[in-house]
Amino acid sequence: MNEAEAFVAHNFTHIVIGGGTAGLVVASRLSEDPSITVGVLEAGPAAPDEPRINVPGRLGETLFTEYDWQFETTPQPGLGGRTLPWNRGKVLGGSSAMNFMMWCRGNKGDYDAWEKLGTKGWGWDGLLPYFKKSETFQVPTREYQEKHQAHCDRDYHGTSGPLHTIYSAEYGASSQYWHETLENLGVESNRSHMSGSSVGAWTALTAVDPLTQQRCYSAPAYYLPASHRENMVLLTNATVRNVILEKGKGSDEYIARGVRFVHASNEYTVNVSGEIILAAGTVQSPQLLELSGIGNPEIVRAAGIEPLVANPNVGENLQEHMQTMMIYELDPSILTPEALRSDPLLAAAADEQYITSKSGPRTAVGYSAAYLPFSHYTTAEEISRLASHLSSTAHTSKTKSATQNDLRLRDRILSSRFSSPFPSGQIEFLFDVSNYSPFFKSEPGKRYGTMMQMLQYPFSVGSIHIPASSSAERPTNSDDKPVINPRYYEGPGGEVDFLTMTAAQKFGHKICETQPLKSIIVKRVFPPLPDNVPEGEAEEEKWENWVRDTTLTDWHPVGTCAMGGDEGIKGGVVDERLRVYGVRGLRVCDASVMPLQIAAHLQATVYAIGEKGADMIREDWVGRVG
Repeated sequence: MNEAEAFVAHNFTHIVIGGGTAGLVVASRLSEDPSITVGVLEAGPAAPDEPRINVPGRLGETLFTEYDWQFETTPQPGLGGRTLPWNRGKVLGGSSAMNFMMWCRGNKGDYDAWEKLGTKGWGWDGLLPYFKKSETFQVPTREYQEKHQAHCDRDYHGTSGPLHTIYSAEYGASSQYWHETLENLGVESNRSHMSGSSVGAWTALTAVDPLTQQRCYSAPAYYLPASHRENMVLLTNATVRNVILEKGKGSDEYIARGVRFVHASNEYTVNVSGEIILAAGTVQSPQLLELSGIGNPEIVRAAGIEPLVANPNVGENLQEHMQTMMIYELDPSILTPEALRSDPLLAAAADEQYITSKSGPRTAVGYSAAYLPFSHYTTAEEISRLASHLSSTAHTSKTKSATQNDLRLRDRILSSRFSSPFPSGQIEFLFDVSNYSPFFKSEPGKRYGTMMQMLQYPFSVGSIHIPASSSAERPTNSDDKPVINPRYYEGPGGEVDFLTMTAAQKFGHKICETQPLKSIIVKRVFPPLPDNVPEGEAEEEKWENWVRDTTLTDWHPVGTCAMGGDEGIKGGVVDERLRVYGVRGLRVCDASVMPLQIAAHLQATVYAIGEKGADMIREDWVGRVG
C-alpha cells in the first residue's frame, strides 16, 4: 500500500484542502479533539530542513523556485498592458514559508468594517482573542526597546501560542535612522502598533523563533507539534481536482462528500463523514470551488464542468495591495542581503556566524515602517482631485433609481477613510537595505536600498477564475492555472488608486531626502532624477508614467470567497461561520474570506482567521455528535 492508498483508507471526519498558513492551523486545532480524524492534502512538499526557508536573512530566495506556484496575472490595461508575477507558496506551510516574516495587525476599524457588512463576530473585539491565541510574544528588554524603538503593550499580545513573534535580533542599517527621520517630517512614533492602530512610524515584529533564530511558520509551529497524533494525517504532493458534491436524500441541497486528488500521477478519491475545509488561499480556493461546480454558471460551463451551485460571487471581489519601489545607492560600507548573494566569501562568513552564534546578517530581518493617511503626504489640490474621482465612482455605482445612500456599503466604507476623524494608513512606507526592484539591475560592488510605497485600501477590484476548456474532450482541471485579473488602476476607483500612489512617491522620496536617513544615501538611481529637477525638489517631479510602468503586487490578495454578511449569497461566498452558501459540509478558511482589505501585512490576520474558523468547526461538530 502506497502513501496515497494509506491516506484514503482512513475514516476521516474532516478534510483540509491546503496545508498552508490557515490550513495547518485548522488541522492542528481540530486534531486536539479525539473524536475528530482530520486529513490534510497539500500540493507541495514538506521542506523542514530547507535553509532558504528557515534562515531569516535568506528571505526571498524561494521566489520562482520549486516552492512557488509562479502564477501570473492577465495583461493589465492599467499598467500599460504588463503582466505581473504572483508568487504563492507551494510547500507545506504555504506562503508563510516564503513571506518576508513581518508580523503586524490592521486597524481596529479595518475589522470593524467587516462587521458593519454583517459578518457578526468578525470585528476587532471578536478577532483579538484569536490574534493572541496564535502567538507567543517575546518581550524585549527595556534597553532593547529604547535602542530600536521596539515598544509594545503586553495586554495585546499572546503568551502561549504556537507562533513565536519577536523583535528582530539585528536590524538593517537604515532602521536606526527611521524614527528620527519620520519625526523630522512630522510623523509620530506609534508605541503600540498592535493594539488597534497602525498609523505612524513603528518597528515591526517578525515571525522568528528566538531560540533557533529560524523562520517560524505554520509547518513547524502548528503541524510539527501535532504530527504524532494518530487522528491527523498529512499527504503532501497531492493536487486536489475537486470537491465531490452529492444531493441529500429528498433534498435539492448539495452535500460535500469527498475529495478527488492526484498523487504520483494516479487519481484517488477520499471520503469524509463530516466537513471539508477549503484552505487553498485567495488564488486557489475559488479555483477549486469552480472546478467543483460552484460559481458563475457561465464560467463553470465554459470550463466543461456541470454547474451545480450558482454563485456569481465566487472568484470576484479580489483586492490586492500594490506597491512601487524606488532604488537608492547607499554608502558602500553598508552590508546588504544582495551583497551576500553576490559575494561567496561574505556569504560564507555570514553563514558561519549564523551557525555558531545565531547572530549576524542572516538574522537581520527587522523592519521599520510608517502607515500614513492620505492627508499627511499630499496637498489640498490633490485631495480635491481625489474627491472628484470618488464622486465619479459613486456616480457609476448607482442604478437608474439609486441615490447616494444606495451605494454599496463597501464603497462607502472605503470612501469614508479619506475623511474619517480616526485616520487610517492609506500607504505603508518602508525602507530596507537591498535592491528589491525587478526593473533595476545593480552594478557590481555597489550597495542599494529600496524605498517602498504600498497602497493599503484599494478601490481596484478584480477577479480570479478558472479558464475556459481548451477542447470539448478535456474539461479544465487544477493543472490549468487560474485567470488572475486584479484590474489594477482600472475604472473610476482604479483612478483613485492611481492618484493615491502617484502622490505617495513624492513623500517616499522626501523621506530619503531627510536626515538622518539621508546620511547613508548617495543618490537615487531608480527612477533617476530628471535633469531639470534639482536634488531635493521632487515636488516638481512627474511620477505618473513611472507609477504605471513599475507598479508591482505586494503579495497580499484577499476577498475571492468573501463572507457575504447581511447580503448573504447575493454579496458573498460564505456566511459568518465560513460555510459555503448552498452546500452542506463545505467551508472556506483562509484570506479569501476577507470581505475588505486591511492596512497590514496579512499573515497575523490569516492565522487569526484559522484559529477562529477552527473553533467554529469544532463547536458545530460537538453540536452534531453530542
